[in-house]
Amino acid sequence: MERDGIFAGEEPLEIARRWLAEAEKTEPNDPNAMALATVGEGGLPNVRMVLLKEIGDGGFVFYTNYHSAKGRELGAHPMAAGVLHWKSLRRQLRFRGHVTREEGARADAYFASRSLRSRLGAWASRQSEPLASRAALMAEVAKVTARKGPNPPRPPFWGGFKITPLEIEFWADGAFRLHDRFVWRRASVDAPWSVQRLNP
Repeated sequence: MERDGIFAGEEPLEIARRWLAEAEKTEPNDPNAMALATVGEGGLPNVRMVLLKEIGDGGFVFYTNYHSAKGRELGAHPMAAGVLHWKSLRRQLRFRGHVTREEGARADAYFASRSLRSRLGAWASRQSEPLASRAALMAEVAKVTARKGPNPPRPPFWGGFKITPLEIEFWADGAFRLHDRFVWRRASVDAPWSVQRLNP
């Protein structure tokens, strides 16, 4: 199968890392912005933007409050889909698969790398719950700052999720809407990948 240029490679996660690295050079804002789709109550889908923090050997990793709507949905239905769209490159990357928590030393290290205000905000925010006012939120931040000091640890309710993909699709814009699309699929996380070209 003819698959060269930007689509070349024998490992889809490596191709994904390469595409993200290219986007980091061209996208003016948040090249790692990712639309994350989960399954909510009653099977109703839910989608929001998050920041992808790593494409590791096993999959796509992002961080959040485990008590947030997405955290609760992923706890109840540990499957998700994501898409990154890079307007400057005229490319899109879609994936879906199983979800596991990314905790321990790696999550601790990422949390420690965030700005102090972001770390304090993670402690203060009861993400996705009703909020009386902005002033109430800022008051909670002040309380947390007094309690946690200048080096707050990672909250037990905050950490990572890793999407281990069963499907990854690479899409590039083509003339006259005749786009190039290649989809990689595998039956399970331990199975070998197969790749197909798709019609636009």
